[in-house]
Amino acid sequence: MISETLVSDMLSPIWVSIKLAGVTTLCLLLFATPLAYWLAKPSRGNVVGHLKILLMGVIAMPLVLPPTVIGFYLLLLMSPNFGIGKWLAEHNISPFIFTFEGLVIGSIIYSLPFYVQPVYAQFLRIPRSVMEVAQLLEPNRLKRFIRVALPQARVGIVLGSLISFAHTIGEFGVVLMIGGSISGETKVVSIAIYEQVEALNYETAHTMSIILIVMGMIMVALIASVNKLNQRP
Repeated sequence: MISETLVSDMLSPIWVSIKLAGVTTLCLLLFATPLAYWLAKPSRGNVVGHLKILLMGVIAMPLVLPPTVIGFYLLLLMSPNFGIGKWLAEHNISPFIFTFEGLVIGSIIYSLPFYVQPVYAQFLRIPRSVMEVAQLLEPNRLKRFIRVALPQARVGIVLGSLISFAHTIGEFGVVLMIGGSISGETKVVSIAIYEQVEALNYETAHTMSIILIVMGMIMVALIASVNKLNQRP
């Protein structure tokens, strides 16, 4: 029989993982959607066009780099001796390292291509004639973006959100490097499973893994349903 303490030890990392995935996805919705729209818009000059290609390459880096590499450089960047962490320390602001906020920043960077690419593809599918007519009827760029572009790209936005959420739930390397394992704060379910295996508590690791598998199957089913909807003419 599973004790209450053990149940609490299992539920806490699962809750931290779900909270991290939810906050990360919300941040991506707010900041990465306009970014994907800007990247998909036709460029007027060569300089801007080359800048967009370069930016797409940078955004895609988490797809090819090991998570530990990204986590290592984020760890340096957030530590009190380098980069942003040093600037924060000099201004008496707590650095983000080993905090939930630091995990969110790392997860946003690592999940960025998984959100931007489907949303970017959906913005590209908007017929140019639609945006030209919208430009004639609505001169305000923000209103055009909200009233015309966003509804046209809603399937891609939903798809990108689901993929980002599912991807963040299973993160390991990045969160281990910049978040460590602080119970109730930064210990996510993947870290908890790793610790249970190290402690030879295979039964607990098995239970937590089954929960992740069920969550993964639900997310895959949702992603497949939205993807099928996206393929309709």
